[in-house]
Amino acid sequence: MTRPPTAAQRRVIDAADPVTGRLRGTEAQLAALVGRGLAFRHPRPPHDHFLTPAGHRIREAVPEPAAAEAPEADTGVFAARVGGEERPDTGPSRAREVHSAWQGLLELRRMTNPDGVVDRPCGWERTHLVRAAALALEAAGHRPAGPDGDGYRVRATPQPEAVAVHGPDEGTLRGCAATLEKAGWQVGEHTDPRTRNRYLLASPRRV
Repeated sequence: MTRPPTAAQRRVIDAADPVTGRLRGTEAQLAALVGRGLAFRHPRPPHDHFLTPAGHRIREAVPEPAAAEAPEADTGVFAARVGGEERPDTGPSRAREVHSAWQGLLELRRMTNPDGVVDRPCGWERTHLVRAAALALEAAGHRPAGPDGDGYRVRATPQPEAVAVHGPDEGTLRGCAATLEKAGWQVGEHTDPRTRNRYLLASPRRV
């Protein structure tokens, strides 16, 4: 892409569904985004338009929070809890939001994986590793770490397509590993050579 999107196109991008990347706009706006490689038209009815990985990068502007030790501040848009939030919401409304987001992600897998399977991560998850792993954990009922540090924390790693999952004990790590494997991730347990703490290294499964 040689030039940034127009203001109208940016508004369409910014209004995309935060999980699936589904777009709403005029036919001309959507066609222009497709032409610039920022969106694609799904081949199956109802032929909705979705952000491509490049479109997601344009919308987010800031790298995902995993590169830093602290998570992003709450922006008012749904985001999976990566662990370490100051005031994590654990009420019924949060549970409904998480369930809806997970179902949306499964639908995105169905629509964008070449074979339509839902047991393997899709392209969106590979470009949003930390949030994708955190959503799988939160949707399965795992508790993200709060100020007391008790719970899971998902963080980025220098390795491509891999995140680290930290927990307060072996039981938490084993539970998180089982959940991620069921959600289509490859998981291994490792030891930090400096602290000797155990952690998980997880990456989206391709086959």
